Amino acid sequence: MIIVTGANGKLGRAVVKQLLKRVPAGQIGVSVRDPHQAQELQECGVRVRRGDYDEAESLQHAFEGASQVLIVSTGIMGEAGIPHGIRQHQAAIDAAKKAGASRVLYTSHMGSSSTSPFAPMIHHAATEERLKASGVSFTSLRNGYYAASALLLIGGAIKTGELIAPEDGPIAWTDHSDLAEAAAAIISEQKFDGLTPSLTGSEAIDMEGIATIASDILGRTIRRIVVSDEEFRDRMLSQGVPEASVNMRMGMFLASRRGDFVQIDPALAHLIGRPPVSIREVLKESISNGI
Repeated sequence: MIIVTGANGKLGRAVVKQLLKRVPAGQIGVSVRDPHQAQELQECGVRVRRGDYDEAESLQHAFEGASQVLIVSTGIMGEAGIPHGIRQHQAAIDAAKKAGASRVLYTSHMGSSSTSPFAPMIHHAATEERLKASGVSFTSLRNGYYAASALLLIGGAIKTGELIAPEDGPIAWTDHSDLAEAAAAIISEQKFDGLTPSLTGSEAIDMEGIATIASDILGRTIRRIVVSDEEFRDRMLSQGVPEASVNMRMGMFLASRRGDFVQIDPALAHLIGRPPVSIREVLKESISNGI
């Protein structure tokens, strides 16, 4: 049985829906914190069980009979020491191993690095090391940077006409739907051992490019204004953004500035059999829906 964690989330749910196109529903199980939110999947014939990363026994039950387990990264940062998210990933790896899964898959990132200035990339790299040490065959999906993040950055600019941010670098923006389709292909066809190639969109675009595309779609100018790191930090803090969130955003800009998210790879297009959704398409749809 194929088990997908976090199936009530955007990526996890999309992966399950793609898997349903490839394998019988009875061969798919999901591990979710709230089974009531997964009734739609249960009605499709998917096995739904409660699984909480912080409760090992619940994971054992949710993973029962697993042949493959997809661990959708939690994104929880945690406090000092080993971050909470890494502990949760380790618990899921351990549970998959105890359940007898022959392969564990994990939603990592193209920028995964133990030296990244962007904290989530350090956590992805740490989880990959734990997968390597687990003794179980694994596949780490090196997903491209989610295009949804660009929407968070451009949302305010659409209202003000100004995209104010520090110096940045090009990012290979990638749509959730494409990554879900690729994950389903990798799982059902058992492609890739270890680290996948970067699963990215077909172009890398910086904030200036995002502003230009948005301007074209809107029919009015969105100005890209570059400010210093210090000014950006002060602006965010003065607007009430928590310091931890400000540090996270700054980490993203610093990592993109050094080229961590610029790589483009054809692997995603090959997996889904078509060109990936472009950032222009994502922005156009989101702007038409009012972001």
